Amino acid sequence: MLCEKILADRPHPEQGFRACMGIIRLNKGFGRDRVNAACSRALEIGARTYGSVRSILDNHLDRAASTNGPASHEPIHHENIRGPRYYH
Repeated sequence: MLCEKILADRPHPEQGFRACMGIIRLNKGFGRDRVNAACSRALEIGARTYGSVRSILDNHLDRAASTNGPASHEPIHHENIRGPRYYH
């Protein structure tokens, strides 16, 4: 899925070919399950490069819990925070 996204995002698919081959080669050193988890994590955060996937694997972020939990959309109320009226 990540390789498809890399190839689709480039103006010429050939430009993403080396990145995809590098990601596929990571299977030898890290194993298919870890590389798939790292690719999923990269898609979540919008990182579409070989270096990003390698960094995720090196730092064991593929094993970390996903950050897709419910986010608090409550506004922060504090006396030092400027409101929208400040900029008008």
